Amino acid sequence: MTFPQRSGQAKSYNRIQLAIGVASAVLTFLLMVGLVVSDASAGLAAWAGQVTSSRYGALITFVISVGILRSVIVLPLGFLSGYVIEHKFRLSHQSLKAWAWERLKGVLVGFPLTMLLVIVVYYCLERFALKWWLPVGLVITLMTIILARLAPVLLFPLFYRFVPLENGTLKERLLRLCRGAGVAVEGIFTFDLSKNTRKANAGFTGIGKSRRIVLGDTLIREFTEEEIETVFAHELGHYRYHHIRTGILVGTLSTFGGLFCTSQLYAWSVTRAGFSALTDLGALPLLGIWLSLFALATAPVRNALARRHERQADRYAVRTTGKPGPFAAALRKLADQNLADPDPHPVIEFLMYSHPSITRRVRMVEAMTAP
Repeated sequence: MTFPQRSGQAKSYNRIQLAIGVASAVLTFLLMVGLVVSDASAGLAAWAGQVTSSRYGALITFVISVGILRSVIVLPLGFLSGYVIEHKFRLSHQSLKAWAWERLKGVLVGFPLTMLLVIVVYYCLERFALKWWLPVGLVITLMTIILARLAPVLLFPLFYRFVPLENGTLKERLLRLCRGAGVAVEGIFTFDLSKNTRKANAGFTGIGKSRRIVLGDTLIREFTEEEIETVFAHELGHYRYHHIRTGILVGTLSTFGGLFCTSQLYAWSVTRAGFSALTDLGALPLLGIWLSLFALATAPVRNALARRHERQADRYAVRTTGKPGPFAAALRKLADQNLADPDPHPVIEFLMYSHPSITRRVRMVEAMTAP
């Protein structure tokens, strides 16, 4: 099986991005540990209490201060990963100003949601003590469902311009697939992915009445109609197999499990780390430490489930369209255009990949049609 000539570049690109991602996570983790071990967290909490007499004002001041410290450490890595490397490998043509504006918009959207969640967690620590994890889990689940419902119509348009797919043979192909699958979508949209990157992408977003399928303009421009049809069928496969619903369910169970384990470890470690109570502001980085360790431990399981979903959607695309050749060609094009590593190390794929490697996916497609 041969892949495009950029596979060597893809190896280098993915090694660099993996190293940067791991470095960012490790530095964030070490910052949290360092704040607790060095008593800097306690000092920062005391300072926040002097800035304002309000408990929640001090909480917000403390969290913002820790966030600024983290940004100082990881922002250079984010710039290297999101701007320098993307330009080096000719995947992005964003200006520095445009890149910074996109990052700022992300912060402006994420900050209120983050602070709301922080306030909820702290309130539940005060109100429910050791049982804080249960109401926090309920709030996170509710927020997840609301965001899944509203993000396609309220949040995503802040970053991209979505327009209905124009009438024509491609739209008729896609609508025919929807009718055959019994899928009602709010619409089929294209979005200006090309303003940021040369990569191609497509996805199924939203739940309920906000459910829609979105196709990057780079996909529309660079792929044939048959190839787009098979990629679209793959996305329909996620719907037909209820992968979004399953993802929310598994995510909910993981959230409650993670919060419960964190609550036990947090209660065990608070006094051992020299703090007086669960609500001690200086102890809050311990929550981040235990949550990150839980996420690290369970990531292979989540990724294994995601890869299973991708294989199911791939099989659905082949069976529904009857076009394994165009689908295999589309997968190769996606790998080439996005500089995906076609054949990552099996350990890296097992631990970190939410999709099977392109080599495995194409091999499976070809096996479905082999005599």
